[in-house]
Amino acid sequence: MTNKLKFLTKISLSKKIKTKWFLIANLIFAILIIGLVNIDFIIKMFGGDFNKVQEVLVVDNIGCFDEFKLTYENASKYLSDYDNTKVLLYDGDIASINKVVTEEEKIVLIIDNDDNNYVRAKIISNEEIGTITSTLISSSLNSVRSNKVLLYHNISPSVYADINGVVEIEKEILGDENSNNMIAVTIMQVITMPLFILIVFLIQMIGAEINDEKSTKSMEIIISNVSPKTHFLSKVLSSNLFVIIQGALLIVFVLLGIGIRYINTSGNLLNGLSNEMSGFVDSLSINGVMDTIWVMLPVLIFMIILTFIAYSLMAGILASMTTNVEDFQQLQTPIVIISLVGYYLSMMVTMFDGSLFIRIMSYVPFISSMLAPTLYVVGEIGVLDLVISILLLLGTIYVLIKYGLRIYKVGILNYSQTGLWKKMFKAIREK
Repeated sequence: MTNKLKFLTKISLSKKIKTKWFLIANLIFAILIIGLVNIDFIIKMFGGDFNKVQEVLVVDNIGCFDEFKLTYENASKYLSDYDNTKVLLYDGDIASINKVVTEEEKIVLIIDNDDNNYVRAKIISNEEIGTITSTLISSSLNSVRSNKVLLYHNISPSVYADINGVVEIEKEILGDENSNNMIAVTIMQVITMPLFILIVFLIQMIGAEINDEKSTKSMEIIISNVSPKTHFLSKVLSSNLFVIIQGALLIVFVLLGIGIRYINTSGNLLNGLSNEMSGFVDSLSINGVMDTIWVMLPVLIFMIILTFIAYSLMAGILASMTTNVEDFQQLQTPIVIISLVGYYLSMMVTMFDGSLFIRIMSYVPFISSMLAPTLYVVGEIGVLDLVISILLLLGTIYVLIKYGLRIYKVGILNYSQTGLWKKMFKAIREK
């Protein structure tokens, strides 16, 4: 039996891997994943640059450049993700301003005295400047004007500061647990998303292969040489090996992308990312989210493998009961919906804070691998709950093997839908 199982598993796995579509699909996956990891460098290669610095050249005719620049830079610190400009003093020829604007794509700001309004200004640009940049320039000019007004009326800056003072509000945040949980859930979604995709591949693959053998009548030849049990286990093993290999390849593609990024950034992986993204990555370490996820990762991998086995057993049993691919597609829909429910629940765990419902759902075998680890990371369940989820998953696999094999033996050579369910229930009752 062992030799026949190995032979059938090898043949089935070879049929899945040694195909052009497998090579082409993984080539596309590699290009997409590596490209996404290095998207900022790809954009720059094609002429795009989100970090391009826009220079604002100031023609200062009233001696306020230092004050204007200081005010502008202080204000722009709070808008670093939206405004990327550099304020410089223009010391070139006034007659060549238009040339500088059109050919070098710079913004020129001319500041002059005004007898009626103290300060007047003019902006020269090749195209409409951004709203944020325009607002920063305007607010900085207003600050310059305010100081001129104070000097004109002989009002000291301290008096002006007292008049325009604001009430300071002290903020006390008792905990930022919710924000940490959102970060943890986001990371777990990135980790478990491939799980959902691979489950769909797994279900479709087993159903298509079994129905292909039934429709071509090759099933009769195979079953005459091997037992239904050996055939069933070979389909389960080959399909699970395939999704594990596919999952490992996806991880390799991610590592390749990170390796290329490491070389491009000279070891600084965050180089080129926006301030918001860099802050997000830094917060993972500060809040200890990654430490919890690293501890959880081996348990997650173990539960994923058990889930693959459970889904493959269920898909094989259902496929044996159908006579064509169309019938199996109808039967696989509920299975896909179950896995989809688990994925969506894992996205919404923060909405079920302390809920008994979400704790119970983490025990459900076919969705526990997506839900239970996420709940553990955010602190909704403990180690005991994880153990219960794993034991229930193992129990489900045992039941599927014990009773599912009986159904498989009856359904695998059945080509008629008449009385099929009656035969199935009868097979389950048999010892």
